[in-house]
Amino acid sequence: MAVNPEEVAKAFVNFYYSTFDSSRPGLAPLYRDNSSLTFEGQQHVGVQAIVGKLSNLPFQQVQHRPSTIDAQFSDPSVGTILVAVTGQLLVDQEVNPLNFTQVFTLVPSAGSYFVFNGALPRGVWVGKGGDLSGLTRHILTF
Repeated sequence: MAVNPEEVAKAFVNFYYSTFDSSRPGLAPLYRDNSSLTFEGQQHVGVQAIVGKLSNLPFQQVQHRPSTIDAQFSDPSVGTILVAVTGQLLVDQEVNPLNFTQVFTLVPSAGSYFVFNGALPRGVWVGKGGDLSGLTRHILTF
């Protein structure tokens, strides 16, 4: 049966953000020693560095709400899939959601996929109480 990149991406995104929101250390099996995550101009390489970064974010609670998931093969000869996600997230007691964008490259391995690399935005701009004149920059240090 042929692999459908959209189906793989949807299943991956559901699992990734559910795990991220409930137990960030649980993301470790999705990465390998050669995996990388780039954010704010810094690259984190390897399972320990990536999970360490994700586990030490400056917030306790987070809820991701993906709204778009786009996927396509980046190298169909080996089944590598490029996944782009946009959506909103809530952190801690914040009532105004923040917009986010995240990109992953998924590589097949032993009947499943691992995250070879990923990139996150440098920051998110949000208005306090819906007033765009008081924009503040929230840096999410993924």
